[in-house]
Amino acid sequence: MVEVAGQVEVLSMLVDGKEIQAIDGRTILVENPARHGEAIARVPRATEADVDHAVRVAAAAFKTWRVAAPRDRGRMMMRIADAMEAAIEDIAHTIALETGNAIRTQARPEAKTTADIFRYFGGVATELKGEVVPISEDMLVYNRREPIGVVGGIIPWNAPVMLGALKIAMAITAGNTLVMKAAEDAPIAVLKMGQICSEILPPGVLNIITGYGEEAGAALAVHPLIGKLSFTGSTEVGKLVMHAAAERILPVSLELGGKSPAVVFPDSIDDKTVDGVIAGMRFTRQGQSCTAGSRLFLHESIYDSFLEKMMAKLSTLKIGDPMDETVDMGAIINRKQYDRVCSYITEGIEQQGARVLMGGLPPTDGPLADGFFVQPTIIADVGNDWRIAREEIFGPVVVAIPWSEEEEVIQMANDSHYGLAAYVWCKDLSKALRTAHAIESGWVQVNRGLGQVPGHSYGGFKMSGIGREFSLEGMLESFTQRKSVTVNLS
Repeated sequence: MVEVAGQVEVLSMLVDGKEIQAIDGRTILVENPARHGEAIARVPRATEADVDHAVRVAAAAFKTWRVAAPRDRGRMMMRIADAMEAAIEDIAHTIALETGNAIRTQARPEAKTTADIFRYFGGVATELKGEVVPISEDMLVYNRREPIGVVGGIIPWNAPVMLGALKIAMAITAGNTLVMKAAEDAPIAVLKMGQICSEILPPGVLNIITGYGEEAGAALAVHPLIGKLSFTGSTEVGKLVMHAAAERILPVSLELGGKSPAVVFPDSIDDKTVDGVIAGMRFTRQGQSCTAGSRLFLHESIYDSFLEKMMAKLSTLKIGDPMDETVDMGAIINRKQYDRVCSYITEGIEQQGARVLMGGLPPTDGPLADGFFVQPTIIADVGNDWRIAREEIFGPVVVAIPWSEEEEVIQMANDSHYGLAAYVWCKDLSKALRTAHAIESGWVQVNRGLGQVPGHSYGGFKMSGIGREFSLEGMLESFTQRKSVTVNLS
């Protein structure tokens, strides 16, 4: 880190175990969303030349890292987990500062989950093994799980440390090396995580660059030495990543957008279900989650009463300074996203037949006008074919849609080009599971609204992505390649 007189701190990228600046010396300003873009720090603005350097370093490191014993790689992940655990408070404060996520409800849990991710993959490292195939007594056939090479990873800003840790732990435990581009809006905590990792990993195994997607991200996606692309972000950018991979037939992992349905049956009008729906909507992350249950399908017999309970509970959430331990909800990440969320709310207000039950456009004066704060918003009586019910808003806006027949609600839940997550709330377990099995989503939770934990096989259907994360099988399928060896014994 470099102190610049009278200016904000200038941070460094991590390449080959060293802290470096961009070759051309340019930087990007990182801003505080809770203070209308108040400057926090500057990070390097990597371009094609910086990406090329990082990838070549990673390619050189791969030659020795690929043959390191899986148990040794696992031990390093365990040491990183311990170090991350010791740094939880520092990491949590940084997450809250740069993302606007409240420290108690979001930033600290994210930092804790990050340590758990490293510990999980460290624990399953020795499961990187193949199989022997009993074809005949005269032939030995066995399959090996081998690392792919240099992985190009690109992560978003909404949960940057957790999502960055997933790519680091999965790619590197499997024997690959990694060049990861942090999101320009929230790179600081990721760089801190990288510094912790660099004290334990050999130089060049993990390299973290900062820059804009259209510059650094695009250069990473098309670099000829990249062997695998792993992207988490919007479906629109995911298409570009997949197109770049198609040029060289690269394997890709894509964790993309969602417009997740939350289906509530008439037997689930209790407070626990209301709490679960609120948690599943990710209100305490300002709705900035691809798994947010933002399409709320309520049975018509409980429609009004459920919404009344939900509004009563949401009205108790405290919105404000993310660093305040009493705050439940923080700020939207930046001006662009704030304006985008407000545009969807405006559309809901103006839509004939819709009812804005709470929230709406942000206040123009008072404490919440000091940052990019948006209140929890419920828009009722929405048609499933309306734009606000089909497009990912990525803000604290839920649309409520009534239903009467089970077949009808399943059809509406599946009427989406997304298929990432879904929620089913029903006391009748046979009915709940029948619904969960019928919904076209990669991750369906029944009577639970919380987030992913290590061991979940998490990923999407349809335009929500390809590949799985959070799990041993996800690491094996996405970050290794299978080689069959046949030996003639006769």
